[in-house]
Amino acid sequence: MTNPSARFPTTPALVLIFAAYAAARVLEIVPNPIPRTAIVTLDVLSALAFALVDGARTWRLRGILVFTGLCIVVGNIGENLGVVTGFPFGRYYFVELMGPKLFHVPILLGLAYIGMAYVSWTLGALIAGRTPATPLLAVPLAAGFIMVAWDLAQDPVWSTVLHGWVWQDGGPWFGVPVSNYFGWYSTVFLIYLCFALYLRRRPAQANANHGRAAILFYALCALGNVAQAFGHPSPAVVQDPTGHAWRVADITAASALVSIFLMGAFAVLAWIRLDQHRQTATD
Repeated sequence: MTNPSARFPTTPALVLIFAAYAAARVLEIVPNPIPRTAIVTLDVLSALAFALVDGARTWRLRGILVFTGLCIVVGNIGENLGVVTGFPFGRYYFVELMGPKLFHVPILLGLAYIGMAYVSWTLGALIAGRTPATPLLAVPLAAGFIMVAWDLAQDPVWSTVLHGWVWQDGGPWFGVPVSNYFGWYSTVFLIYLCFALYLRRRPAQANANHGRAAILFYALCALGNVAQAFGHPSPAVVQDPTGHAWRVADITAASALVSIFLMGAFAVLAWIRLDQHRQTATD
């Protein structure tokens, strides 16, 4: 069988995508005249492009489009339900930073699910195993934790500091409620479970090296979070809707720690597993 990656000469495209994503993360912390929404758009669309290009090498065009559809449908239903009812994330609403909305949820947020969901799935598949004998729930369970680790690092920055969305009742994690992370896990787990069922009769055709780009993208995201801790926040203190004051330096430091010791651990573990897969393939 022809390796699908041979039909997708994607290396130059991936280099450009990595450069665009890195530029977005730098622009987030360096003073510049570019509107914040434009920077968010570059961040989200570069991650989306990575998922589409790299995913086509593994699952072919049909597979990555199915994955994209699941992220858009399940993610938007979950987020709209959350805004309207408070379930399963908690009571919150979006403001102008995230751009135009589809119903109650910004279009960019719906697209943001795709990029990091793909990266997290790829790392989860490496860690849990990607053989026909791997249990159905193994990859969805692992990938869900990897994706929530990303949100654990990001959400206080994007909500409490940047006010991309507002948690109406605040929360113990720098203004974010604990329910948000259970809601996130349940939402992405549902996406992953549906996709795992889709793949049962359509196994991925990845070669032994597949996954390296996704690991690097996840690590680059973690590095971008760490870089935020070296900025000079203004204002230095922000308040959540309950009136609780939070030091921005504490929020970015916590984000950096999660990025190093949790996201970093997933990236290292996935890299070790990738090396093991490569050795097995050459034996």
